[in-house]
Amino acid sequence: MAKERMLQFVTLAKEMPEKRPADLRAKDFHEIYREFAATKAAEQAGRCSQCGVPFCQSHCPLHNNIPDWLRLTAMGRLQEAYEVSQATNTFPEICGRICPQDRLCEGNCVIEQSGHGTVTIGSVEKYLTDLAWQEGWVKPIRPVEERAESVGIIGAGPAGLAAADVLRRKGVQVTVYDRYDRAGGLLTYGIPGFKLEKPVVMQRIDQLEAAGVQFVMNCNVGVDLSFDAIRGQHDAVLIATGVYKARDIKAPGVGAGGIVKALDYLTASNRQSFGDEVPAFESGELNAAGKRVVVIGGGDTAMDCVRTAIRQGATSVKCLYRRDRANMPGSQREVQNAEEEGVEFVWLSAPKGFTGSPVDGVMVQRMRLGEPDSSGRQVPEIIEGADYVEPVELVIMALGFEPEDLPADWQAPALTVTRWGTVKADFRSHATSLPGVFAAGDIVRGASLVVWAIRDGREAADAIMDYLAQPAVVAAE
Repeated sequence: MAKERMLQFVTLAKEMPEKRPADLRAKDFHEIYREFAATKAAEQAGRCSQCGVPFCQSHCPLHNNIPDWLRLTAMGRLQEAYEVSQATNTFPEICGRICPQDRLCEGNCVIEQSGHGTVTIGSVEKYLTDLAWQEGWVKPIRPVEERAESVGIIGAGPAGLAAADVLRRKGVQVTVYDRYDRAGGLLTYGIPGFKLEKPVVMQRIDQLEAAGVQFVMNCNVGVDLSFDAIRGQHDAVLIATGVYKARDIKAPGVGAGGIVKALDYLTASNRQSFGDEVPAFESGELNAAGKRVVVIGGGDTAMDCVRTAIRQGATSVKCLYRRDRANMPGSQREVQNAEEEGVEFVWLSAPKGFTGSPVDGVMVQRMRLGEPDSSGRQVPEIIEGADYVEPVELVIMALGFEPEDLPADWQAPALTVTRWGTVKADFRSHATSLPGVFAAGDIVRGASLVVWAIRDGREAADAIMDYLAQPAVVAAE
């Protein structure tokens, strides 16, 4: 019977959940995709070919059992499908919304490769978990027994929260320290609501708090509380701070007013959506309303910025990227959404400098793609004599992120870092150069995807459990 429900890709076409019309969704910060109905989720899940070697699963960083929960969804066994999904993924409702499935599971779907259109894995995952919350299938975290050991986690982003979830389920006492006033890291303040509405994040944080995880917010480690003090209070420590230092460029006029960092801009917008007082937003410094906006960069953060600027009422929004569409790192799905909402992409272009103070123009130099470098990517080359000035009132720099100097900031010179400034940790155990100190997420691998941070956090939690099981473990001095 189950087989009859699967392999439907030969008769059923790929179908995504309905998108809200671009002219309507561009006026608010609600998520743009409507929910699947139960029948539609079952139909789309039934398109799965149940391959012997599921490339969707092998290309998922969490190795989610995707064919299994698709089959259960097609059979109408939705609670079981959710439980299979939850078994390998701490936050499936978040991954279903923000993972770049077109580059991971869906991009490697066998039926996609054969021309039938991928199974809409992310949408089914989102549907399953939203239904699970609605129906009460998401159970409170109740450890079988409490343990005396405690773990301190620095950073309340996806890696830290995933580790806290695993450790608390095993009965370990967990305290999470974070510099912000709300937990969630980039899930809360970096990703706009039209991709990830904030109640979706807050319900997971509430679940962890109800389970006994202690959150110490507004705590800037190295300033408000020393790293050594945290080590002294816990049997093990996990560093999961992420990378927040914005990359910059050196160019004439780069320090002018009206040139802002992407994370500052996105954080202000997200805080405003929470109802916080945000003086920099109210003053217009971090508000695109009524302005010509240029975003520089081609990653997912740049896509978040251009689509946020549209919703804030910018008069025009342009995105400059030095390569072409095929070579940009951001999700192609996000590029399409942005174009539908009115964003103009200026490919093969890069800033040469800025005019005015406050800024009133971007000096743009046109590029072409030359010979490939050692990585295989074609290198952008400047086209001489093709420069022009783009009028602008707000420039948002979305050039990526780098790690902060943790050994200096935390007065921890023995904490070894790589030549890129990321914390050096064993790739299996996540152990650092300091006894009892582990690291996970972007602070180890550099700016990456939320799904990789979740995997790292889960793995690090398992490694910490092994460490705590060693008889000689004592609290660090």
